[in-house]
Amino acid sequence: MGILYEDAVVISQGEKPGEPTLITVNCPDKAGLGCDLCRVILLFGLSICKGDGQTDGKWCYIVFWVVGKPSTRWNLLKQRLLEMCPSYFSTSEIDYYKPEDQQPKPPDVFLLMFWCSCDYEGLLHDVTEVLCELELTIKRVKVSTTPDGRVMDLFYITDTRELLHTKMRQKETIHCLKNVLGKALISCEIELAGPEFTACSQGSSFLPSAITEDMFSLELPNKHRSGFLAPNPVSVTVDNGLSPSHTLVQIFCKDHKGLLYDITRTLKDYNIQIPYGRFFANRKGNCEMDLFLIQADGKKIVDPNKQNALCSRLRMELLRPLRLAVVSRGPDTELLVANPVELSGRGRPLVFYDITLALKNLNTPIFSVEIGRHMIHDREWEVYRILLDEGDGLPVSRNKIEEGVRKILMGWE
Repeated sequence: MGILYEDAVVISQGEKPGEPTLITVNCPDKAGLGCDLCRVILLFGLSICKGDGQTDGKWCYIVFWVVGKPSTRWNLLKQRLLEMCPSYFSTSEIDYYKPEDQQPKPPDVFLLMFWCSCDYEGLLHDVTEVLCELELTIKRVKVSTTPDGRVMDLFYITDTRELLHTKMRQKETIHCLKNVLGKALISCEIELAGPEFTACSQGSSFLPSAITEDMFSLELPNKHRSGFLAPNPVSVTVDNGLSPSHTLVQIFCKDHKGLLYDITRTLKDYNIQIPYGRFFANRKGNCEMDLFLIQADGKKIVDPNKQNALCSRLRMELLRPLRLAVVSRGPDTELLVANPVELSGRGRPLVFYDITLALKNLNTPIFSVEIGRHMIHDREWEVYRILLDEGDGLPVSRNKIEEGVRKILMGWE
């Protein structure tokens, strides 16, 4: 009898308070499965402190030790992890698999538009938090403040539950927003997005060249500069002598939020498989990782140029997983944050949530927001442009803003 679908993911709570929760995944393998699982875990705000996985190319067994917050919805997490596993059905002792070429259609994009009578510090984060709790994924945001202080927000969103077309789901969303915004909410509407979403998704056509050269450089920096440059050195080494059939890549680095996602995302984009891997992060925030890799053809990585390219990209993703700059936009101050987009089209989870949380903690109001995607150096980037409200002057310096946002995004707060 094949393994039951529900048993493909098992979540076991620690026996004692403070102990990590154990997530076991036992299912058919697919290309990039490790990346997809790590992305879901990151989306639920959990940190992976230890990991171990192996696959024969057909079936995989992966174990994560995770720590998170008491409010974690474990049953929902299991459901979302199961959705990442290749689907199969057990009937009469035979497993029937869904054809891999049956790609799901892209989710419908909806426009959430609302007016508020006034702005207040943290408004945008409060709205973002509600949408995250409802499993509504923010694709794009347009925020503007009128001269009389009113706020108009346009959120282009998709629904993980695929129910936003129903009146009940729309009423639930509006009700939750009313509970948070209170009397400040003037009106709120949800409708299927039209062609304007395509125009909005392209973002501003102009990014200053000085910013793009510094923020989006794929070269390893020689010194600390703006962006997410980790303070500790990163070591990435290749060994083809230890295993007759695998290339061993060993990584030592400082831990950060989503580290395992960044590594598996990079390998997924390079179409490199991980037959066996182990990961450990200690309490001091240092990580070590052993990855036994093969190419898509099942062979070791023996080409020196491919080895160097892979190691350089891994170092860059560990040193600068996201890009950050606080710059002048005319007479105003603008915060720019960018993250690479997976080749599958997925962006990094919770980036906007963390940005708005950091600015709320810094008591820094937001005047307007643009989120768009840009092709820079042959890579697609998701770029967040946040124009800060300097009506009474910024409450903290630009350096403090950069430091505060970086700490939240990297999980170093």
